[in-house]
Amino acid sequence: MGSRWRATASLLLDHVTTKASDFLSPNLPKPLNRSHPLIQTVRGFKFRPFSAIPSRVSVYSNEIESGSHDLALNYPLGPKEDEETGKIPVKAYFLCTSINLKSMQAENLSNVVPPTSRSTNYTVLRFFNFSSDTSALGIGGYVSCRYMVVFQYGSAVLFNIEDHEVERYLEIVRRHTSGLLSEMRKDDYAIIEKPLLAEDMQGGLDYIVLKTLDNDSIRIIGSVLGQSIALDYFVSQVDGMVEEFSGINRAMEKTGTFTMGRKKLLQLVGKANSNLADVILKVGLFERSEIAWRDAKYAQIYEYLREEYEVNQRFGSLDYKLKFVEHNIHFLQEVIQNRRSDLLEWCIIFLLSIENIISIYEIVQG
Repeated sequence: MGSRWRATASLLLDHVTTKASDFLSPNLPKPLNRSHPLIQTVRGFKFRPFSAIPSRVSVYSNEIESGSHDLALNYPLGPKEDEETGKIPVKAYFLCTSINLKSMQAENLSNVVPPTSRSTNYTVLRFFNFSSDTSALGIGGYVSCRYMVVFQYGSAVLFNIEDHEVERYLEIVRRHTSGLLSEMRKDDYAIIEKPLLAEDMQGGLDYIVLKTLDNDSIRIIGSVLGQSIALDYFVSQVDGMVEEFSGINRAMEKTGTFTMGRKKLLQLVGKANSNLADVILKVGLFERSEIAWRDAKYAQIYEYLREEYEVNQRFGSLDYKLKFVEHNIHFLQEVIQNRRSDLLEWCIIFLLSIENIISIYEIVQG
């Protein structure tokens, strides 16, 4: 009987001790499992090792001792958070007509993200920004990652880079460019990551909501935005040619003739053909993404963004304008050819007249 009472008292004592401990320190964090395979610690900073296998990317995260093993380094996008504060900025630029990717990769070898497809017309660079934060509870740190997707045809798409930081990153690209534009073109977009999203993605006004933002998502979004901003440039080039031919047609309407030389016309022919070839071949506007082909999740993002940016419709408009330019070029070529034929005819008439005059002179002298 005595042993039974002692056992009961021992259980009550353990229960009271546990409750008192929980009451006095309810919010103390649990010890961090530093042996987790996805965590590495370097002087207090922890980050996930990256590989060519698609994984959740590191964009922004406070890595204070929280006991969490999820090192997505993402904005904490809870259901009550304002969407504006959770947006990851994306900026697309068209700087030049060609970028030497090999030399840029060699210069930034430690920042190159290993490719996951056989495509060679772009490269992805990742930059880490280590910062620290001192508070009353101690010292913590976070790792902020910036991504830059650079395309051989002249586009660069920047992820998680603020306006005041843009020039520093674009300068990395400019050192390896040719055909640098006097005025680059720019477009803005944004990404929101919501792990609790029911679907893989959801569209918004100038932004896209993703359930998981990983390296391949960045590649897909970068490819569409890079093509879109490049298409803007080529459309502006063709618009300039359309305006030039419109001026020629208005002048012909008034005067009945035109003054364009054959050399200028041939330059316009070359410009029109090179623009069309660049859009189809260099930009690869109709090449299917290998990443999207492998996974339906990325295919959904790819198709949504192409529809959002009206890539096919804009190319259709570009093709229509190029046909207008081509029609005008053929017409003006015929006019120039007729001019040359008329000149040759007059030359022949002149030579025949000289020959006749000489013949008449010889007859008279004889």
